[in-house]
Amino acid sequence: MVDGEGKRMNTARLAVFAPVDSTARVEAVVRRLTDAIALGLLTDGEQLPSEAELAAQLGVSTVTLREALMALRQQGLVETRRGRGGGSFVRAPDSLDVGVRLRAYAVDELRDLGDHYAAIAGAAARLAAQRALPSDLAPLRRSLAEMATADWDGRLRRLDGRFRVEVAAASQSARLTQEEIRLQADIGPLLWLSRDERRGHDEMSVRRLLDQHQTLVEAIAAGDGDRARALAERHVQDAMDHLIELRLRLQE
Repeated sequence: MVDGEGKRMNTARLAVFAPVDSTARVEAVVRRLTDAIALGLLTDGEQLPSEAELAAQLGVSTVTLREALMALRQQGLVETRRGRGGGSFVRAPDSLDVGVRLRAYAVDELRDLGDHYAAIAGAAARLAAQRALPSDLAPLRRSLAEMATADWDGRLRRLDGRFRVEVAAASQSARLTQEEIRLQADIGPLLWLSRDERRGHDEMSVRRLLDQHQTLVEAIAAGDGDRARALAERHVQDAMDHLIELRLRLQE
């Protein structure tokens, strides 16, 4: 794998290409790759592995993989080129109308989703504190350094999502990492709505976000599982509380 943003074969990317569930495999492959593209784990213009290699990594047949790639092409998320230098390439979407997505959720659904996400994030952070190796902490610190120089929109949002997936990856649990990827793709853009509503000055908001993430990394590095879990849960719950407030205002 080529080094660079979103292209390092770290634990988070290994989770992207881990075998999918045995049922509804076409849908599972589509969902896995769609989520990875939405989070920036697979970057715009990046070439996917060959069909044979990717099918083997995901534990599916080449027929299943081709059906999934066809569905992704229809959604405009993958482009296939023929001939020399050809293959399947990622096409990241330019934008997402998160306001429309937010209106699709009832308040009680958001609250339940927040409870689930906090539980996943908290468990992953606790296990990361217990299991993380120095090599697992390096991607977290690298993401923090990149976030410090990123603008509020676009790249910072993707880096924030990548950071959270890397925390889950440090837990050494493929299932928790995959669930974090799924949740980030589902509600990560929504959680940024709540930050946009209350961000005030960009520089201050970025600093607050970085401080929260830095504190979490310190807890993981110190092996303090209880503190890491509490920090991760509180971060999710605070963002979800603000998102619910925003959803209630949309009903007025």
